Amino acid sequence: MPSPDHQTHTEARLEGVLLLDRTRHLDERGWFEVLDDPVLHERMGELGMSWQQWNMSHSKQGVLRGLHYQEKPYGQAKLIRVVRGRIWDVVVDLRKKSPTFGRWQGFELSADEPQALFISEGFAHGFVTLSEEAELIYAVSRPRHESSERVLRWDDPDLAIPWPVEGPSLSERDHLASLCIRGL
Repeated sequence: MPSPDHQTHTEARLEGVLLLDRTRHLDERGWFEVLDDPVLHERMGELGMSWQQWNMSHSKQGVLRGLHYQEKPYGQAKLIRVVRGRIWDVVVDLRKKSPTFGRWQGFELSADEPQALFISEGFAHGFVTLSEEAELIYAVSRPRHESSERVLRWDDPDLAIPWPVEGPSLSERDHLASLCIRGL
């Protein structure tokens, strides 16, 4: 089995977010990609966390999901990998003591590119589907805890996120979200 030490890591502008570039091992049969990562394991160990639940999501083009998070003590770290299609993924720093509190960063993730996105606890997360359809698989450090779930407005004027779609398709919960970064 290929060694995961061939992976590269790109620190995002927001501390606690890491873009993991995977190595694909190609041959005439197709490709193989190692999802395990020693740097990520080390970071997770430092944070005292492990993956507790794996989720899968399917969305049609123009669907915007987010910006979702769970309040402490049920916050979640996430590891996101697009397995079909293409998305624009956004993280917002909600850690009040962080020097980047209230800032966001976007990442284009695609099944064609061997990348995964690690997001520490304390971030809101959302994405919009750019391709006809997209499927994501993601791990979370804590299971869903319904009463601690929160939704930050995807169109919060203080964040001014330039989502790359007009008139996105939203769930009722996301459409009715009223929480803004200024109110945290």
